[in-house]
Amino acid sequence: MPSERLIAQKSGPIGWLIFNNPARRNALSVDMWEGMPVILDGYAADPQVRLVVLKGAGDKAFVAGADISQFEDQRASKAAVEHYDEMSKRALASLQRIGKPTIAMVRGFCIGGGLNVAMSCDLRIAASDARLAIPAARLGLGYAYDGVKKLVSLVGPAYAKEIYFTARQFDAAECYHMGLLNRVVEPQMLESTIESMAAAIAENAPLTIKSTKLSVDTAVAEAQARDLAAVQAAVDACFASQDYIEGRRAFMEKRKPAFRGV
Repeated sequence: MPSERLIAQKSGPIGWLIFNNPARRNALSVDMWEGMPVILDGYAADPQVRLVVLKGAGDKAFVAGADISQFEDQRASKAAVEHYDEMSKRALASLQRIGKPTIAMVRGFCIGGGLNVAMSCDLRIAASDARLAIPAARLGLGYAYDGVKKLVSLVGPAYAKEIYFTARQFDAAECYHMGLLNRVVEPQMLESTIESMAAAIAENAPLTIKSTKLSVDTAVAEAQARDLAAVQAAVDACFASQDYIEGRRAFMEKRKPAFRGV
């Protein structure tokens, strides 16, 4: 592992990425930010992995923000702040480029940088005890445009301003109402809900999911960043695939398709 504070485990079609810093409520340290792309790029290249689930170790937190104890060294000067921001951008970008569904399994605190990680996932499934917040206004730090845009695209400008302006913790029910969470379940049902959803996703055609993920992400991207040729190429790859043949045959034969991602 690139860091002892990150755990990578495979379970059937699921590639798990576990934030393992429970003593600090899984706060993100520098080595965790740097290790995320290593694990995620590995899952991207593994055909056995159909989706990735991110969760925090223990039941107290998904990720309770960045590790503030490192700020004096890592974010004390303009150059240090720029380096830290580039590092976190690379980690979040690896969630975008993986081409496979990503799910944030949120239990307990999901704060600041942790919420940015969760927002960078395709889906967010939370336990009813989850607490989400962006406390930037209480720390005096600036919040980068990419993160702001991501939040606005999920909850709209009015809720985004409330989240940023108040810096308070929002409960899971409030976040579901805003559209920040896809689903909220009781804590004892969280893992089984994730596994059920993962099983449903894993049965579907990987190339279709990849192209759809790219299309949705492109639809909400800045106009100048939209690569419509790449989107069309991904769609064309679906129609040229063996999975498309398998899907048609399975439909005609009234059986469940066996997709291979080729």
